[in-house]
Amino acid sequence: MNSDFTLNRRDMLRRCGAGFGMAGLASVLQADGILNHPLAERSTHHPARAKRVIQILCNGGPAQMDTFDPKPELTKYHGKRLPLHFATERPTGTALGSPFSFQKYGDCGLDASELFADFAREHADDLCVIRSMHTDTPIHENSLRLMNCGASIMARPSIGAWVTYGLGTENQNLPGFIVLVPKGMPVAGADNWQSSFLPGSFQGTYLETENKNPRDLIEHIRNPTLTPSEQRAQLSFLQTLNRKHFEKRGEPALEARIHSFETAFRMQAEATDAFDITREPESIRALYGDTAQAKQFLMARRLVERGVRFVQVWHGTLQPWDSHNNIATAHKKLAAESAQGLTALLTDLKMRGMLEDTLVIWGGEFGRTPTVELTQNNELKPTAGRDHNNHGFTMWLAGGGVKGGHIHGATDDFGFRAVKDRIHVHDLQATVLHLLGFDHEKLIYRHSGRDFRLTDVHGHVVQELLA
Repeated sequence: MNSDFTLNRRDMLRRCGAGFGMAGLASVLQADGILNHPLAERSTHHPARAKRVIQILCNGGPAQMDTFDPKPELTKYHGKRLPLHFATERPTGTALGSPFSFQKYGDCGLDASELFADFAREHADDLCVIRSMHTDTPIHENSLRLMNCGASIMARPSIGAWVTYGLGTENQNLPGFIVLVPKGMPVAGADNWQSSFLPGSFQGTYLETENKNPRDLIEHIRNPTLTPSEQRAQLSFLQTLNRKHFEKRGEPALEARIHSFETAFRMQAEATDAFDITREPESIRALYGDTAQAKQFLMARRLVERGVRFVQVWHGTLQPWDSHNNIATAHKKLAAESAQGLTALLTDLKMRGMLEDTLVIWGGEFGRTPTVELTQNNELKPTAGRDHNNHGFTMWLAGGGVKGGHIHGATDDFGFRAVKDRIHVHDLQATVLHLLGFDHEKLIYRHSGRDFRLTDVHGHVVQELLA
């Protein structure tokens, strides 16, 4: 295309009516490769098994020995000192046997506690349960950053940002990466869904979902005084100025802002529908239940169904699963808030034929100790709870090309340390990227003279988890 002619054509379009003229300008810039949408769909390194991800974060750390990793030996030692030496973040005392009963479920014989009995009864054979997870630190902030960003301290792009950077999105009228929290921030806040040095277009869009009208989930998305056509004209004029500035300076932050304005404008029509679970049949809403978690699970299914690439679902503010006191009551309450919705989510995805290419990930940033936590004076706490444990914990995956009805690895007899077929957080990240069609060593971004990747210089794909 002749550059002189192109420039003249752009000038002509800029002088046309704001709405029509800028619509024409956008198509010209798109054709010239100047306005390539950062979330346009892209090819993968190898055929993908999963197209999208729902990551369910039990922030705070569920106890593995109270959920999917029963420890009869721990029960035998209840109230006694364990024949095991270990150090944790705070003083702990004698063994604390699980207050919950376990049964086997499915053809695979998955052990699950009464907390998730109905869930396991329905979906044991869909789950790939990892009992040998381990991470680097027992500190919430650092472990969440490592789980989500591949680095415990440094500001690095989150996994959702890496996935949308690699894959783009199937629906440019919605963000590619959405974060759902009932109310308030989890520990480490927006670090968990940051884009860091990746372009801002790839960061997560954070939404508080509890007791909000779907039209109000994204603040200020609707202009209270302008009609859509007037908004279009105003935005087009602003984008003209931004584009001129970008063509001269090429600032990535400005390019991200330009695309965010356009996405926000298009979202006015589609976002309200995507977030409005009242549009679901009553039977589906009843299937999920009425808790804040259940509503988020249904919302997540509606979002991935509409092409959103990565959805994070957080349990709540700060670290709700952080049961330092009275774990019997605390974990029972938390499981009750989520178990029905989890069951419905996998059932619903299966009914729609979506589970086979939707990867669902469940777990916390670490696990909990097999011993009871003490006070700082080494006295028994009034009610029995567990401390943080980064040496061994449980997560599960479902759908998206993982091996259903599979139990991987093991912790020791008391559930403290992963001892068989150990999987580090970086290994899990490498495996997730593999399922999405990427070689984790090749999905890189050059920044400050160095090639960066989600797994840093670590990680390997765990082939045993793959179907």
